[in-house]
Amino acid sequence: MNAAVEYDYDMIVMGSGPAGQRAAIQAAKLGKKVAVIEHKAVVGGACINTGTIPSKTLREAVMHLSGYRERNIYGSSYQVKQNITIEDLLFRAQFVIQAELDVVRHQLQRNGVEMIAAEAKFAGPDTVALVGLDGRGRREVRARRIVIATGTNATRSGRIPFDAQNIFISDDVLGLKRLPKSLCVIGAGVIGAEYATIFATLGVRVTVVDKRDRLLDFVDHEITDALVYQMRQNRVTFRLGEEVEGLEYTEDAEHGARVKVKLQSGKQIVTEKALYSIGRTGATGNLDLAHAGLTADERGRIKVDAHYQSDVKGIYAVGDVIGFPALASTSMEQGRLAACHAFGVDATSVPELFPYGIYTIPEISTCGKNEEELTEAGVPYEVGKARYQEIARGQIIGDKTGLLKLVFHAETRQLLGVHIIGEGASELVHIGQAVMAFDGTVDYFVRTVFNYPTLAECYKTAAFDGINRLG
Repeated sequence: MNAAVEYDYDMIVMGSGPAGQRAAIQAAKLGKKVAVIEHKAVVGGACINTGTIPSKTLREAVMHLSGYRERNIYGSSYQVKQNITIEDLLFRAQFVIQAELDVVRHQLQRNGVEMIAAEAKFAGPDTVALVGLDGRGRREVRARRIVIATGTNATRSGRIPFDAQNIFISDDVLGLKRLPKSLCVIGAGVIGAEYATIFATLGVRVTVVDKRDRLLDFVDHEITDALVYQMRQNRVTFRLGEEVEGLEYTEDAEHGARVKVKLQSGKQIVTEKALYSIGRTGATGNLDLAHAGLTADERGRIKVDAHYQSDVKGIYAVGDVIGFPALASTSMEQGRLAACHAFGVDATSVPELFPYGIYTIPEISTCGKNEEELTEAGVPYEVGKARYQEIARGQIIGDKTGLLKLVFHAETRQLLGVHIIGEGASELVHIGQAVMAFDGTVDYFVRTVFNYPTLAECYKTAAFDGINRLG
């Protein structure tokens, strides 16, 4: 970029989701002049408004109102509230969304980040055209560094007759007018699996369709097998290895409103509503990437290097727009690292130890290598397991199905992976993550005293189990 050019900003960030927020705040803390461009009426991106925060809040509301956590103690018919409505769930979601929006706005304001409500388009490798949200008015601004953090949109098919009520995507869930009695979830990725378990916990009869043979195939298979078992116990039907040929919405006096899901195998699923969740596409279609010398792949994703810099020097991309793992936590770290690299500040992270949190019911969290990866790499390993039902805390909270699994090197005993399914999994995983960050061994858990009664005791029980397996 030309040093003689007079720049309006040191950094422009396109998008105000977790990745954009962290990039902007990090640059501002380095004393840089930063602007965040957001084309929606509110900040926070999909994470706060339609994705992570709403879905996890809905999940928490479902867990509470359905009495799910107490059913192992008080019986399967136990409920905190009978006849749960969509209004009951949305009340909590809207409360949390507003609180989070206020937190994000305050963080950006107190760090001196300028917020600009406009649609951003590239007019050059260092120039961004700002178009007013009403489609009127256009001006151009220049920046030394540009960060693309526009996130993703739910992938749609032109063959599907979406109406946001009967055939809908995950972004439409907050707009549903009523809960269905039956639901077909098309696509068993993270989002599809999460919503399938949420609706099933409410008593909705759920069918899951996916062309893959396994649910969440990047997760340790023993953990996903446990999830599938729990989902089946909750009346979820799986149609794996099946592809959808088409969807049809019908309504008549005799049967009412129904959705017919036709599979390529000839099967037909008749359901009240259908959730289409086959993944997400990078929100890059309106950025005029070509004006900056950039291209996106067929799913709208931008290729970056280890520092999150694109093929064009000075332009970075972070968050869901670069693809897997597309988690709010990893997106935030990518934003921080990109901003540091953009201004020559040394910053490191350990991507191989990024934890994954999957908020199904029960929830899943993993960190490090799983059995399948180590087997493929030819690494000698052993496992240690602890079931929540062995731990006093598991009995107290009523979770008798949870499982914590340690994977460690069979010779050096170095901890290589932690995989958990059950209550508090996404919190519990961080203990194992910290031990792996310092190259700790499974013996650490044997020597350590954990509070009693806690789920953290699972680490000690699993460590003893694994060491005993070594003979």
